[in-house]
Amino acid sequence: MPDQAAHTSDIDNGIVAIDTEYVRPLLDASHLIVEDGRAAFVDTGTNDSVPLLLDALRQKDLDPGDVDFVFLTHVHLDHAGGAGQLMQRLPNARCVIHPRGAPHMIEPAKLIAGTEAVYGKKRTREMYGEIQPIAADRVIVAADEQAFVLNGREMRTLHTEGHARHHYCLHDPQSQGVFTGDSFGVSYRELDTAAGEFIFPSSTPPHFDPAEAHKTIDRIVALEPRQCYLTHYSRVGDLDRLAGDMHECIDGYVAIADECRDDRNRSESMQTAMFDFLSGRLAKHGFRGDRDAMWSVLKIDVMLNAQGLDAWLKWRQR
Repeated sequence: MPDQAAHTSDIDNGIVAIDTEYVRPLLDASHLIVEDGRAAFVDTGTNDSVPLLLDALRQKDLDPGDVDFVFLTHVHLDHAGGAGQLMQRLPNARCVIHPRGAPHMIEPAKLIAGTEAVYGKKRTREMYGEIQPIAADRVIVAADEQAFVLNGREMRTLHTEGHARHHYCLHDPQSQGVFTGDSFGVSYRELDTAAGEFIFPSSTPPHFDPAEAHKTIDRIVALEPRQCYLTHYSRVGDLDRLAGDMHECIDGYVAIADECRDDRNRSESMQTAMFDFLSGRLAKHGFRGDRDAMWSVLKIDVMLNAQGLDAWLKWRQR
């Protein structure tokens, strides 16, 4: 595997954001936590991201053997697709996974099939390559509020549904932060304005649950963090405002689903409504680009969010 130079950003408290270069720059981040010579990764990106994560270690004068944990907030492949391959390069690391996600990383056949159902077999192979399993004896199944200690730095996993039933967040009191995966939404740096960060929920199929998503936002805010570290994309602050935006958007997504529920071309209708909803909020937020500029950033999320709402309606109508 050839060496590649990682684009990294030092945050604070030993936290480094690594651009995994999934799909486009600044879409998907892995975070490296460094504590006095020992390290942990939070989410990994895809197989193509592994050389970048290893280079981030080199940038910090660390070796693969210095990594104690790989925390996977959930097992969607943009977060965990490279975990199996990365673990093969980290001799001392244990991989921390939610109880519902662990079996799918130990034996990834169902995980791959689920991704193929969204993207198709050819596109799945192009985006993610061969998903490598993780040996069961190197997996830690994370309980709710379980403590993990990285060279004296204690962090806790908090089970958080809403986006996925196999999701946890990682609370890091030392940085007054929470690594939220997709549980506190998506906030791309290209969409920042004078009003601050722009944020919206991810309703990626198949497990979007608006009631649980609301509960998750409240649970994160109850920790009184100063910042959240999102996989899409990295640190955000002003959390009271962003939490309010998330609650509004979750309700907005439910309204879109209800309005489009009986449409003949429901998925297409929801995609149109989703883009209108998000682009309208973005314009009010002060974004100066036109709709084409908005679409270039939002298109992946618009399509996946619409698919997720369709899956939620099917589940609700069973």
